Amino acid sequence: MNFLQALYPLQTVQDFAWSRPGNNTSGGAGIVIFIIFIIIVIAVVIISNLRKGAAGGGKAMSAFALHRLTKNIGLNHDQAKMLGFVFKTDEVLDPYKSLITPELLDRHFRRAYRVIEQGSANEQEKQRKLAILFSTRNILENSSIGKISSTKQLKEDTILTLSTGREKLDVTIVYNKGEHIVIETPKNVLGTQIKIAKGTRLNIMFFTKSNKGFSFESRVSGYSTMHGHPVMLLAHSDNLRFLSQRRFRRRHAGIACFMFLVYVEGSGKKQRLVVNKRRMAGTIVDISVGGCSVKTTVPVQVGAKFKFEFTHEDENTVAALGQVLRSNKTGLSTIIHVKFLRVTQKSMNIINSFVYDFAN
Repeated sequence: MNFLQALYPLQTVQDFAWSRPGNNTSGGAGIVIFIIFIIIVIAVVIISNLRKGAAGGGKAMSAFALHRLTKNIGLNHDQAKMLGFVFKTDEVLDPYKSLITPELLDRHFRRAYRVIEQGSANEQEKQRKLAILFSTRNILENSSIGKISSTKQLKEDTILTLSTGREKLDVTIVYNKGEHIVIETPKNVLGTQIKIAKGTRLNIMFFTKSNKGFSFESRVSGYSTMHGHPVMLLAHSDNLRFLSQRRFRRRHAGIACFMFLVYVEGSGKKQRLVVNKRRMAGTIVDISVGGCSVKTTVPVQVGAKFKFEFTHEDENTVAALGQVLRSNKTGLSTIIHVKFLRVTQKSMNIINSFVYDFAN
């Protein structure tokens, strides 16, 4: 069957034969109409194909743009592949917008996290994929994409570190949609409110949720109350200086943990780490896969090594070997700042799922 017969199955090609001179002109008119019809059909097909091609071209351009972005960001092959999987899983249409919006990026990665959690064939493969997922997310955290330029862009709950003289005070933004940055009134280590004089100039530092560090200068604009609590007002600034970046995202916590002193036994090639069975209690006040801060009443020496253990809410036990880098007194307690020296892949994934809040 030829093309014309396919269009008109009840007729044959002969029905549309050209009329010889002298034949009825009505037949020639019918053929002209038919040719016009064929032209219209072909035009419709061509336009449809062009539209499909344009749509396909758009996708190809997005993929190409994504490839360029991943190349500039510094992702390796597995991480670039994981990012593609993340965007495909959540049907992302604008990769660049997602890359500069931490909230969107976390949403996409959270969806991919759940897909991996539920769809992996075995535990080892699941942990491997999750490790690549989190390493990809962490590199995106440390990229230069999406830097902020004004304090008006700061989110509520962002922690600011105020420097006044030799004292450094941590405060939280409680409202940031008006003419001033509204923060909680600063307190000293004993919990007593500190009232800094109006007009005082301050040096302020903060880290965003993307772990990007910034500093700026401001001044105390005044004081007020919000929801029955005293607050301090700071002037906005459009002159932010990029400082540095934390290597890993950190999250505030209140997780009970146990610490076991670790010491070296033997010498030379026969050296081994021994974990003391006596456990000490503490509370993890913030954590990342790189380390944590622990509040404890037990005297701890800087440089000491400990095995830290805690149970996550899904009853998975996390264990890590860490070393105390520094400590500072806060009333009757001591805050120790710990760098992790050794963490299992599964424990790292559990910590990251908590830090990024992907498990909920």
